[in-house]
Amino acid sequence: MPGSVVITGGGRGVGAAIAKTLLSRGLDVTVLVLDAPDWTHDRLTVVIGDAADPSDVARAADAAVAEQPLVGWVNNAAVFDDAFLHEAPESVLETIAANLVPAVVGTAEAVRRFLAAGSKGAIVNVSSHQAQRPVSGAMAYSVAKAALEGLTRATAVDYGGRGIRANAVALGSIVTERFDGDATVTGAAHPANRMGLASEAAEAVAWLLSNLAGFVNGAVLPVDGGRSVWGRDPEEKSF
Repeated sequence: MPGSVVITGGGRGVGAAIAKTLLSRGLDVTVLVLDAPDWTHDRLTVVIGDAADPSDVARAADAAVAEQPLVGWVNNAAVFDDAFLHEAPESVLETIAANLVPAVVGTAEAVRRFLAAGSKGAIVNVSSHQAQRPVSGAMAYSVAKAALEGLTRATAVDYGGRGIRANAVALGSIVTERFDGDATVTGAAHPANRMGLASEAAEAVAWLLSNLAGFVNGAVLPVDGGRSVWGRDPEEKSF
């Protein structure tokens, strides 16, 4: 599947894993990041900018199509800030916007580019298990990810007939360089009894972008070790 893909927030963590996986598949990758990543590749283009700024997003798209036709777009940029609504409603609204606006802006740019080129394309939004099962104190993140999944479905409905697919991955807890908790404790929240790897999330994104997922549209794929389906109960039994 030759072509180019734009990834927002693709310099570190899950975004970097996605970028490296796509590069290994022979794709050209453009990352839109606030700071330059600490790794390079001969088919990696780095654009410094804000994923919520339409002009920066357009620059990333321009850089991508200068290398190869645009075939995919990954909305990965995200912000996580704890806040309780009764204490800081403004902070909750700001964090919702910080997570949702980049995805809306990125999706709009990707759709415009695909339509203008008269080509098919795939968009993948990086969501979270919290879109369906919120964690206390993380209201803003949960609300933003729930809206992101709504954006995914609506994009699939509006543009599927033009050959544009939109899907999402809903991630569980993933080990990245930014994780500062106890992996054993966090992993125990997943039926798989461990946290996920960034490479595992990246493989799911790469599949959704590929022609192998050509009839998958409007889906939210859990990549969470079963966390989203586990309703823990004090009376549950084990063997």
